[in-house]
Amino acid sequence: MPSIVKFAVPKGTIEEATFRLLEEAWQRVSGRARTYRIKLSDPEIEVKLLRPQEIPTYIQEGLYDIGITGRDWIREARADVKILLDLEYGKVKQIIAIPENFQFNSLDDMITAYAKDKKTIRISSEYLTTISAHIKSRTAYKKYYGSSDPMIITPWLRIGENKNVEIFLSFGATEAKPPEDVDAICDITETGTTLVQNNLKIIDKVMESSSVLIANKNSLRDDKKREKIADMVALLRGVVEARKKLHIFVNVKKENLDELLSKLPALKRPTISTLSEEGWYGVNTIIDKDEFIKIVPIMRKLAQGLVVTEPRQILPLEEIKIEKEDI
Repeated sequence: MPSIVKFAVPKGTIEEATFRLLEEAWQRVSGRARTYRIKLSDPEIEVKLLRPQEIPTYIQEGLYDIGITGRDWIREARADVKILLDLEYGKVKQIIAIPENFQFNSLDDMITAYAKDKKTIRISSEYLTTISAHIKSRTAYKKYYGSSDPMIITPWLRIGENKNVEIFLSFGATEAKPPEDVDAICDITETGTTLVQNNLKIIDKVMESSSVLIANKNSLRDDKKREKIADMVALLRGVVEARKKLHIFVNVKKENLDELLSKLPALKRPTISTLSEEGWYGVNTIIDKDEFIKIVPIMRKLAQGLVVTEPRQILPLEEIKIEKEDI
């Protein structure tokens, strides 16, 4: 019997980008408009929409075999999962920001000033464990508060003994909290525009995050599931790689062929075929997108009939292998 792989995909800010990825990898995706249960063209994969915050823990606990989430949420959950592939979208920075009229240039400056004035720093964030660990790692925090844990405050929980640094759980609109409610925020930003609009400035960077494909380690130890997951990795990696490439077709005269080939970048080797008109050849190859502008002048001088397409997938099948010893 086939082994069903349970696949958790994120709902929310990276949902649209995720579904574009799935559609390019599996061609047919249905059910999204009506339910949280999604169907791919592969009946051996069960897909469900979940919040990205939940996915690392659910994968770790074995409720799902594989999932897509952000590196930031893996760190926040301290989840013991295997990262299989960086999907290269949903790229954000996790930062600490304060009102722009505060006279601090770093988190250490702020901790020092508040400690000397015996004032409590209040921070708002969805990333409670991440900001707690990050602030504890600062030199100024160790100097004034040693190894004590900042106090984390939620509607249902208070943990940590250091009341001089309080971290409040945010349920959204974190950037709107300062200065009336808190002194600083820990949040993610892509361009920084929302921070500027709310009169905030960045004083520290916690980490950079992107969307990644993760797996439950026990699922990877199951031979059937591991093989199915390797197939899924191949399809998704094929999309990720294709987005960085262009497929070009060009016609070239025999006397210009060698010079063109010597100047043409290629993924492996270009394919060369004779055309119906004697003395002409067709060349097709895959190049990096950032190489295209550089080769246009070469094409204009040496070739004719340039056709450019964007490949849907590029599958380096020989490289897709998940070894048990790597888990």
